[in-house]
Amino acid sequence: MAYFLRANVTEVAPLTDRMRAIRLTGDHLRGLAWRPGQHVRVNVTPPSQWLRNPGDARRTYSIWDLDPANGVLDLAVLDHGDGPGSVWARTARPGDPVSLSKPEGRLVLRDAGPHIFAGDETAAVPFAAMLRALPDDAEVAGVLEASGPAGEVPLPRKLTWVHDGQLLDAVRDLPATEGTVYIAGEARTCQAIRQHFLRDRRWPRGAIVIKPFWTPGKRGMD
Repeated sequence: MAYFLRANVTEVAPLTDRMRAIRLTGDHLRGLAWRPGQHVRVNVTPPSQWLRNPGDARRTYSIWDLDPANGVLDLAVLDHGDGPGSVWARTARPGDPVSLSKPEGRLVLRDAGPHIFAGDETAAVPFAAMLRALPDDAEVAGVLEASGPAGEVPLPRKLTWVHDGQLLDAVRDLPATEGTVYIAGEARTCQAIRQHFLRDRRWPRGAIVIKPFWTPGKRGMD
């Protein structure tokens, strides 16, 4: 990508036991068009390393919230290892310069409800933005998995939280009424949930919106 937006870290705070809220501000963020659920690509290593280790240069992060009028973009980044993205989020401090892409992505709300959400802690970030965008009378259900109670992300609408190893069983208990299901998080788990809706519930493919975010050991998705 030839052009990056420029911003600065202005606030860093814990959101859960393993997730950090990182606020970026800058004139390049003013007037940005976005849809809740979309992501940005952040350059997490210095430019001097981009050609040497291109696979470590960028990481994709869902937007927690965006205020285009004031040039404020909020991220929430899970610390799940020693990859370059986790290291960047762990060491980010107010005043640090950041370069990033414009918002993009197809994990966005569809018209058909009820709206069902399924995924892990990382999925809670775009889901929070999507839930805030839904009208108050929208029919919503969902289940999210965290490592424990301290990992549960605060959400604007109530979804069910389960803990390690319980997600797939909890997905089977979600409402049976066909609508749109949004699936995000660890890649293999996303595929297992997708197969449940395709094979067991016989939902049409067009009713399933899926976005794998990460998987252990795969460069660029660590």
